Order: sequence, then structure tokens, then C-alpha cells
Amino acid sequence: MISLRFSVRPGQGGPSGFDLGDMEVSGDLGRVDSRDRTPDQGMMIYLSVSLLLDTLRLFLEGSQGVFSYTGADTSFSIHVRRLKKDGLSVSVNKESVAKVSQVELRNAVLAAAEEFLAKVMSLPETDVARIDYLGALERFRTLGGSSAHP
Repeated sequence: MISLRFSVRPGQGGPSGFDLGDMEVSGDLGRVDSRDRTPDQGMMIYLSVSLLLDTLRLFLEGSQGVFSYTGADTSFSIHVRRLKKDGLSVSVNKESVAKVSQVELRNAVLAAAEEFLAKVMSLPETDVARIDYLGALERFRTLGGSSAHP
């Protein structure tokens, strides 16, 4: 089991594609959150989620053995390693979080991105971060696996 959550930090004024936010990744083996860390691991959340969607999609479509991701303007990192048997090992900031199937990881990321979509839609229509997010989400939706939202 794995789940992700993306959030925008409050008190930043009107919505902007450069707003800071946080990621939380939880699984059977642990939970890691970018909040309340020293040094601060908050990130430009809209850009970070778009980057995660695009780079993880390429990893899941390919055959690389290891995926490494670091959010925009942060040291918060996610690493996924293909296991010799079946499945993927997921760690965040070098802490093990879960061992899951490719479909489970895809569905968890898609569910979090779909849930976060309401925040993205509050950005101005011409905001490049909104445009990038919507494109990355659409490309990620095309990955195989059962739908996160029927």
C-alpha cells in the first residue's frame, strides 16, 4: 500500500504557479513528509508535481532499474527501484516507505494528482504552471493500469 498527498502552504497571497507546498508519501514501511524539516523541504509544489508526473511516467513506461526524483527548489527526494522479483521499492529521503506493484504506484500518484487538481484550477488560466500541470496529468493518465478514479 502507498499513498501520496500534495498540499499548498497557506498565507502566500493570491494563487501563483510558484507557490510553496509539501508532499507526503505513506506506505506499509513508513511515512515521510516535506513539512517541518530542517532545512525546510517545502517546494514549488505545482512545478514539482508536474515534474513527478512526467518523469515517473517515463520510468514506468521504460525498463530502467532505478528512478530518482527531487522536487523543484527542495532536497525532498523520491527513489524507486525495480525489485529482482516483482514490484518496486519506494524510498523517500532515504527512508523506506513501501514495496508495491507498478500499478499500485501509478494509481496512488494519479489519485493524488487528481485530488490536487482542484488547487491547480485556482491558478489563472494563463499561468504556465497550470498549463504544464494539466499536460503532465493528461500524459500520466494514459499509462496502463486500472483507473484511480472510475
